[in-house]
Amino acid sequence: MSLQRFNSNERMSAAVTYANLVFLAGQVPDDRSEDAAGQTRQVLAKIDNLLAAAGSDRSKLLSAQIWLKDIEADFDAMNAVWSEWLPAGCAPARATVEARLASADVLVEIMVIAAQA
Repeated sequence: MSLQRFNSNERMSAAVTYANLVFLAGQVPDDRSEDAAGQTRQVLAKIDNLLAAAGSDRSKLLSAQIWLKDIEADFDAMNAVWSEWLPAGCAPARATVEARLASADVLVEIMVIAAQA
């Protein structure tokens, strides 16, 4: 079994593959001026790109962890985008919590694990 790292620096990798699994680091939006729905779209697009680079896609998600800056204010908006993005019948095990994120203007961060194609 080979281990492969994607978009690595001295601190972390954006994705790591091992044993036919893809582990993504938490993804945050680049344009932080958008609302929770817009930030969620950005994050999910980044996840799509990383999964594709690692030989997987959103239909193979196994688990997801979602952190929201304000779960009461942003849960419904994030969830609407998530539900639109997720293929029917492919819901992963998932946890969503409120957390203080690394930057005050980040409203959503998502980390996933997927099977490789």
